[in-house]
Amino acid sequence: MPVNSGANAWSSAGWHMRLPLLVLWGAILLSPTDAPAQQLQPLPPANPAAPPAIAPAGGAPAELMQKPSARPPKKTFLQIFFSGGPVGIANMLVLIGLSLTAVYLVFDNILRIRRKDLVPEEISRELRKLVEQGRLAEATQLCKANPCFLTAIVQQALTEADGDWPEIEKAMEDATAEQAAKLFRWIEYLSVIGNLAPMVGLLGTVTGMLLAFKEVAETEGKAGAAALADGIYQALVTTVYGLVIAIPALGFFAMFRSWIDELIAEAAYAGLHILAPLKQRQRGTQAPPIAPAPPAPPAPPRAAGGR
Repeated sequence: MPVNSGANAWSSAGWHMRLPLLVLWGAILLSPTDAPAQQLQPLPPANPAAPPAIAPAGGAPAELMQKPSARPPKKTFLQIFFSGGPVGIANMLVLIGLSLTAVYLVFDNILRIRRKDLVPEEISRELRKLVEQGRLAEATQLCKANPCFLTAIVQQALTEADGDWPEIEKAMEDATAEQAAKLFRWIEYLSVIGNLAPMVGLLGTVTGMLLAFKEVAETEGKAGAAALADGIYQALVTTVYGLVIAIPALGFFAMFRSWIDELIAEAAYAGLHILAPLKQRQRGTQAPPIAPAPPAPPAPPRAAGGR
């Protein structure tokens, strides 16, 4: 049998065979990995015929000296997730929902904010050619057939082509502001998530610490420091998750805002370049006619007898 037959069998298996194995592997990773160093075995029954065990010098029984110190197992993510009670679970669910929303918005904006989609060069050259030739109706149809940032502002400007150049320029500025607001609206959600996630995490932390100190008060101080530290540790986990969500969300928000500012400037420049023939044509038609030069005054008559 070839050595790589197992790999070939795995690659040829469908998702109905891979998915259970992946789920099993995830369950193994989420299961507690650190078990106690050694399980305590029950001592064998004492033999009445055997001599009594000699206690050490300290006076402690020999059986107690043989028991190893057991360490509690580490908690997995799921154990920490469900250890906060209903309030902690609700906070963690909100944080998970915010994280999934942030991931979706990041990938969506990466696909949305692209130069070739917002300011396509081929469409820009074609619109420039049509405007130069005075085929404004065909230019409007081209804008409607290829909706994007650039065509939206050019189409709005072409609706004022019969007016003066200030009206055309004002229409293009209004359309640019409208299209920019649409782009900024999608990235504003990342800013909201970046500001909301730490607040939700802090709420979970404060709630968890409140419950931990409440347990101390109900037990009249009998709860040890270990139990109190464990409750505070579980409460601080929500703050950590909130910061882990907020920091990348705010970073991507700043990056996308820079991209949008740059593309807005490029679209405005391209729009002015496309509509420049309209401006030149209006200047040529509205220029005042050149007045003819006035006739020269007649020369004075010469005096009689003069040289």
